[in-house]
Amino acid sequence: LKSVTDFILIAGYHSHTETTLRYLQDALHSISSNIHLFLPYRHNQSISKIPKIHSLFHYIECIKEMGCADNSDTEVSEAAHKNLIKDGYRASNKVDYILQMLRWETRLFHIKSRVSILR
Repeated sequence: LKSVTDFILIAGYHSHTETTLRYLQDALHSISSNIHLFLPYRHNQSISKIPKIHSLFHYIECIKEMGCADNSDTEVSEAAHKNLIKDGYRASNKVDYILQMLRWETRLFHIKSRVSILR
């Protein structure tokens, strides 16, 4: 748990140096070494397919490419995802709804991209 806290705090720095990125890498290494401790609390005994865990492994690369990650979170994208799921389900006829939701979402994004091109 300490390494997760260290990672979160270091990732939120307003600026980074090679030293802070090394600290971040050390915390990430500690997290990946101890991730098995969380398995008993997962219903399927697997850590894979958890986007927030997976994203940790890309932080250092993203910080090097785009700068610091202060004031960033996933609340906006999670809220948008929830709304898309609910809207997509409502638009389906509730039979084979997953495929219908995927088609609905694909159509929605195509329409939005075409509208943005026309602007």
